[in-house]
Amino acid sequence: MPLELEIVTPDKLLLSRPVEMVVIPAMEGDMGVLEGHTPMIVVLRGGMVSLYQGEHITDQWFILGGFAEITGERCTVLATEAMLPSELRQDHAESLLRQAEADYAALAGGDVDEQQLALDRIDAARSMVEAASGAQAH
Repeated sequence: MPLELEIVTPDKLLLSRPVEMVVIPAMEGDMGVLEGHTPMIVVLRGGMVSLYQGEHITDQWFILGGFAEITGERCTVLATEAMLPSELRQDHAESLLRQAEADYAALAGGDVDEQQLALDRIDAARSMVEAASGAQAH
């Protein structure tokens, strides 16, 4: 049986379909999820969610972060924001990166937790810049 995958944002359900495998951008590194996976909840960083059929990627979504809830039958990606690679714009990604870097600089000497959140936003924006560069190359 295939794994049921859902990609959800606060606004709507973007995708719901069976896949053979999905690779998600977990904070600890990219993580492959197959049917029968150990149940867990993982924090996601900005990056690509890749859907596989056999050894081939059939679809990809860029997410800015969020969580994934994994069971033996399902993987639900709860993304703060998600878009298709074709929707990524280089200028928008670079603008997000500049803003995230400015926000981090403004926190100098401030709360450590706020600084970590700001660093996570910088990492997500950098991933978006890289993904937008790759999307425009294709």
